Amino acid sequence: MQPIYLFAGSPASGKTTASRALAAKFSKSIAINVDDLREMVVSGIERPGPEWSPAFVEQLQLVRKSVTDMAKTYNAAGFAVVIDDFWDPNSRLREYADLFALENMQRVLFYPDRQLVHARNLLRSGPGPLRDYLDEGIRLVYSNLETCLNALKQDGWLVLDTTNDTVDDTVARLYELVA
Repeated sequence: MQPIYLFAGSPASGKTTASRALAAKFSKSIAINVDDLREMVVSGIERPGPEWSPAFVEQLQLVRKSVTDMAKTYNAAGFAVVIDDFWDPNSRLREYADLFALENMQRVLFYPDRQLVHARNLLRSGPGPLRDYLDEGIRLVYSNLETCLNALKQDGWLVLDTTNDTVDDTVARLYELVA
């Protein structure tokens, strides 16, 4: 059976780049980006803010249920699955509990140096409101993770410091988990 990976972390931590690169290592694979699926909402999309609205939380739950179903369907058809989602300090991604129970599931938390992540965000977003919004998300995620890293490790998460890795280094480390 092919693996299912869940990549989580802050914005600009390298999840999307690594998910696509890792998926490319398999002969049959799919990379599922949760943000891309959320953007498929044409009318009524909710965005996170300092306080998450009930409608935003509902949309996160809907997309994560859809991703869970999608991952199971593709995996049953022989595809390796790589899911890219942001670390959610509220639910701690418990919406993926059905996947966590699977033997072929790998939970990976991307945890590079916080300053590196802020620098990456500046490079990709440039100055302006998007950068500020994502920087606030980075601060929130890292503040939450500082308090729960040991618990996540005990719960089966692989916490991956990719600060000094190239994408190829990260992918090689992750691919070895199932080789």
